[in-house]
Amino acid sequence: MTSNPPELRPDLAPKLHIGDAPRAGQPTLGMVSLGCPKALVDSERILTRLRAEGYGISPDYTGADAVIVNTCGFLDSAKAESLDAIGEALKENGKVIVTGCLGAEPDYIREHHPRILAVTGPHQYEQVLDAVHAAVPPDPNPFVDLLPATGVQLTPRHFSYLKISEGCNHRCKFCIIPDMRGRLTSRPAHAVLREAEKLVAAGVRELLVISQDTSAYGMDRKHDLNPWKGDEVRSHITDLTRELGKLGSAQDLWVRLHYVYPYPFVRELIPLMADPDTAVLPYLDIPFQHAHPDMLKRMARPAAGAKTLDEIAAWRATCPDITLRSTFIVGYPGETEAEFQHLLDWMDEAQLDRVGCFKYENVAGARSNELPDHVAEELKQERWERFMQKAQAISEAKLEAKVGQVMQVIVDDIDEDGIATCRTKADAPEIDGNLFIDEGTEGLSAGDLVTVEVDEAGEYDLWGCISN
Repeated sequence: MTSNPPELRPDLAPKLHIGDAPRAGQPTLGMVSLGCPKALVDSERILTRLRAEGYGISPDYTGADAVIVNTCGFLDSAKAESLDAIGEALKENGKVIVTGCLGAEPDYIREHHPRILAVTGPHQYEQVLDAVHAAVPPDPNPFVDLLPATGVQLTPRHFSYLKISEGCNHRCKFCIIPDMRGRLTSRPAHAVLREAEKLVAAGVRELLVISQDTSAYGMDRKHDLNPWKGDEVRSHITDLTRELGKLGSAQDLWVRLHYVYPYPFVRELIPLMADPDTAVLPYLDIPFQHAHPDMLKRMARPAAGAKTLDEIAAWRATCPDITLRSTFIVGYPGETEAEFQHLLDWMDEAQLDRVGCFKYENVAGARSNELPDHVAEELKQERWERFMQKAQAISEAKLEAKVGQVMQVIVDDIDEDGIATCRTKADAPEIDGNLFIDEGTEGLSAGDLVTVEVDEAGEYDLWGCISN
């Protein structure tokens, strides 16, 4: 779990996306956001509330009256990164408010950084505002402090994360997310759709649907009906995805699903992805974590008994172009060589398109810490290298098969040399690969959807030229 890339760091993003210099005397705040896209959405909501109250956003420490650090606490390495970020903010600014997942452990934070002004937990927006008011009193000017309808965005203008729920009801032994963020709490379907409509109207070309467990969306609400749509739309991931897909065509909007557990009803999503007229991309981000049934039971993973290879085959039969991304853990307590080899053999059969892998880490409060037979660090590293070698070979072969194909891409950036960094429908921002266009990019802008012909492939990336 790492911080966002420098060009997407929320403490730098305001000068890219807000653009207005603070007015004379305006109280200003800085923001550092660490961790996953769900935390990034929280940062956007905090900054939107603060901008609505008249605060300016500073792109650097020295121009801020105080700094908010939105932390990650999922792994020990993420906690260390969060503590480092807090320390840097204290050194450079001196007035620091801490929020986010690590904020659920205020004593731990204050033990390392006693000079911080306040600590709040994840998605505690009101408490963050109270801490800001105490440190930097607001001074709004209603004639000057205008806020765009979409609020403050920390991502590039052409894509946006759309968080549909908070928390999780699963009790995976390696995870402390339910302890930090609570049980599943789904947003009403009409609220999600209204936000999506505003984003699309403001020019967003890609909606990235996120939550801790996207498949479970609406279960806590008993899949209640949307008051806007009557009996047509339930708070159910199938209904929500269908409606999001109607917000644009496949030619002008992309809707991408993340963190989808392989529940049986996920197969109902696949026909939507196969429909050429919908904006829903043929892309599923599914955190399998492992393949051996005994390992999954020890992890207490949901759908541990599911026949995932059969499900994958069924998805591909309905939607041959589907891209499957997943993450895995190697070196989990008790993992035997036979179980790890089972995972490698499963990878050969599953042929996933995009894969990430983590070496198991103990996390304070996780039940997996107490399991017997922890794997030695050297063996974790060796298994990680073998796994990534397997995943890389699969990725390279799949990308090589795309050479000569014509496909739609979205432009993320064009550098000073005129080289365009793009993504295909198979690539989510920041976590997957890119497609590069190194000539004929005059007139292109970030957010453009263009058609290219692929002419070269690497291990994780593609190169192409604009197709006429």
